[in-house]
Amino acid sequence: MTNRGLVISDLHVSVTTETGPKPILKGVDLTIRPGEIHAIMGPNGSGKSTLAYSLAGHPKYTITAGSALLDGQDLAPLRADQRAQAGLFLAMQYPVEVPGVSVANFLRTAKTALDGRAPRLRTWVKQVDQTLAQLRLDPEFAARSVNEGFSGGEKKRNEIVQLELLNPLYAILDETDSGLDIDALRIVSEGVNRYAAQGDRGVLLITHYSRILRYIEPDFVHVFVDGKVAQEGGRELADALEEHGYDRYLSAAS
Repeated sequence: MTNRGLVISDLHVSVTTETGPKPILKGVDLTIRPGEIHAIMGPNGSGKSTLAYSLAGHPKYTITAGSALLDGQDLAPLRADQRAQAGLFLAMQYPVEVPGVSVANFLRTAKTALDGRAPRLRTWVKQVDQTLAQLRLDPEFAARSVNEGFSGGEKKRNEIVQLELLNPLYAILDETDSGLDIDALRIVSEGVNRYAAQGDRGVLLITHYSRILRYIEPDFVHVFVDGKVAQEGGRELADALEEHGYDRYLSAAS
């Protein structure tokens, strides 16, 4: 299948504000093929999270030009749930609380929606317990309401539990490293690496800092400034950003 990949072409996106639509993305070109890990780095306000939410189908974000194709399928006409069923996953920067819905019920409902049938209960419970253990979470964690009263580290680890159990084709991880201490960062990174190690999954990792890239080795690094990709390279580009920052990119954009 030659058209496999998350292919973003000249993507322009506006966000709905109280004063009307505001352009954020200004012509993004980016292709994530199966088996590749791409890291997007950039300063606050550069449009990184807008890219994540617009791809996932957040209703506040409107594609005004260009396209985003997932294995040849246009994402624009699809609802958020349809994009998930097509194989797209978003780990949110600020995971929302879902009071009254347990982690266990949430995971099984999501798996059923994706597969079109409920997973076999005995096998599923074993898979959930195993994944929780790998993320250093107690089995009792599954009985808690989704993200309600969770610490920052628990919220981010819960996102990776979902990633591993739902096993999408392409994962967008929006600042999964934010707010994590060094132990939680290592645990989360190990989960992402297990997912990527399948060899046919694509990862788009959005971050401010290069520290997570000490644990997750990217194939490509993209500098994101003023709503578009300003430069592309390998792991060495992340090291240069850590040393010199974004000033020269911001100056060029202004």
